[in-house]
Amino acid sequence: MYRDPVQLLEPLPSRSAAPHALRVGMIGIGTVGSGTFRVLARNQAEIAGRAGRPIEVVMVAARNLARAAAVVGGNVPLTDDPLRVATHPDVDVVVEVAGGTGPARDWVLAAIAHGKHVVTANKALLAVHGAEIFAAARQHGVAVAYEGAVAVSVPIVKALREGLTANRIEWVAGIINGTTNFILSKMRDEGLDFGAALVQAQALGYAEADPAFDVQGIDAAHKLTLLAANAFGTPVRFDDVQVEGITALQRVDVACAEQLGYRIKLLGVARRRKDGVELRVQPALVPASHLMAHVNGSMNGIMVKGDAAGVTMYYGAGAGSEQTASAVIADLVDVARLAGTSAAQRVPHLGFHAHAMNTLPVVSRADVCSSHYLRVPVHAASGIEAVAGWAAGRQLPVRQVALAAGQAGTAPQVLVLTQPVRQAAMDLALGALQALPAVAGAITALRVEELA
Repeated sequence: MYRDPVQLLEPLPSRSAAPHALRVGMIGIGTVGSGTFRVLARNQAEIAGRAGRPIEVVMVAARNLARAAAVVGGNVPLTDDPLRVATHPDVDVVVEVAGGTGPARDWVLAAIAHGKHVVTANKALLAVHGAEIFAAARQHGVAVAYEGAVAVSVPIVKALREGLTANRIEWVAGIINGTTNFILSKMRDEGLDFGAALVQAQALGYAEADPAFDVQGIDAAHKLTLLAANAFGTPVRFDDVQVEGITALQRVDVACAEQLGYRIKLLGVARRRKDGVELRVQPALVPASHLMAHVNGSMNGIMVKGDAAGVTMYYGAGAGSEQTASAVIADLVDVARLAGTSAAQRVPHLGFHAHAMNTLPVVSRADVCSSHYLRVPVHAASGIEAVAGWAAGRQLPVRQVALAAGQAGTAPQVLVLTQPVRQAAMDLALGALQALPAVAGAITALRVEELA
């Protein structure tokens, strides 16, 4: 796909910008890259005024050079070799917006090794290879900035690293994948099943042809990895995130949640506990009156609870070319302001300086304590008595047992809401419930998050 790196790099053509312009080399000129180029060109005066000097794209690497030329015009040199951009002496900062975790790792590490700052919107790259990349950046005294990797237009990384720096963060929770939020909104608003809502998301460009990363919760887990690291001062730990997607979610559960006064959202949750931290992505019920329940469509919403600030909320677009470009350029402005500063004076990559980072244990799934929603199909409405008896016999802290409304033509459904209970105890109790003669099919269990 790309050529081998050249050994001798010719100087780039002289530019019309001021001599101290920040010279940007871009790897990728697709959705995010083209948006970044457009916004830089359109708002160049405002951006230079904030950065203290011009920011200029001086080189672009792309797979399709003809398509790239249509975006950047004839004055920006193009190449099909990303390593040429990553290593060119006339490039000050490399913007990596091509995506992926294999070649992108090599390009970013090459740029760092050549003393270049890096700006990226590639959450998968940092979730998987972040420890290596951030260590290399510290060694070479360069910055790696990634606001666009987490929640697109929402400046949540800056909020955690700077705005909330006085706080001991207790938890971070949010809707951090616009595709799944769009699907869940359609399932609620239009009564669609998962498959039909996914087709709409794909038709409108919210979901890829292969939507697995989104609907299986992996994309949200990548982002949660970075949020948790910035919130708690821990290394990036993608492999430790407990991940559950929305592919098995049924529209009947969306309707039943509404009956109980809740809405279902795919949440990323990072919570500090005395014995470690919880790192989990899962569909969960949120009170319908809660602000998070009103984050709809492809929008993102993130809440942070700090011991001093209390609960704060951040809301904005979860996808989009220029929306992501807004975050990428904000990172470029931060990089432009670094001139003359030592690495020790800069905001650390993950909010905490390396010597202050700690590896908190990750709480196992069995030890996560939360409220639960259960939907139990029964042979007859009288089965509600068997379910209530099961709860009493297991001494589960149940706060509501009810029959689902409006399910004509299907087996009656008993709905259960519990008080907080350990997952291990819940799993044992569910095994006993599933075995009851009154139960007519598979039980659905979801967590309930009050976010208070």
